[in-house]
Amino acid sequence: MSPQIATNTVVTRDELLDFVRPRHQALVITARSDGSPQASPVTCGVDEAGRIVVATYPSRAKTRNARKDPRVSVVVLSDDFGGPWVQIDGDAEVIDSSEAVEPLVSYYRAIAGEHPDWAGYRAAMVRQGKSLLRVTPRRWGPVATGGFPPELA
Repeated sequence: MSPQIATNTVVTRDELLDFVRPRHQALVITARSDGSPQASPVTCGVDEAGRIVVATYPSRAKTRNARKDPRVSVVVLSDDFGGPWVQIDGDAEVIDSSEAVEPLVSYYRAIAGEHPDWAGYRAAMVRQGKSLLRVTPRRWGPVATGGFPPELA
């Protein structure tokens, strides 16, 4: 059996978004007030403008940190842990309260399609006080897979 060889595939912005759209498991990495990294496992999607979107709450660490320092990283993973992944660095914005409702609808559609009761969904988002973290990609690494370095295989 041949060993798996690590890969790094450089992608354009459009190729990046095509890679991310069907993948919804990610880590959002923000900076704590002391500068150390804080990682949060999240479910994410891609909105119509090509931004990474994450539903959250105002009190969560990732949300508080992104308000203080909008520079964040998102590591998008494949469903298979050994599958391809990519790190995206970007600028985050936090949308709260009633202004978050329609962006949260877009988030839901990006991940799950149509909801059977949009009025109920919108009411639940307001009742729960949900926020949306929206990350505009500025830089990204190659789409990578783990394995042996090619020169050692």
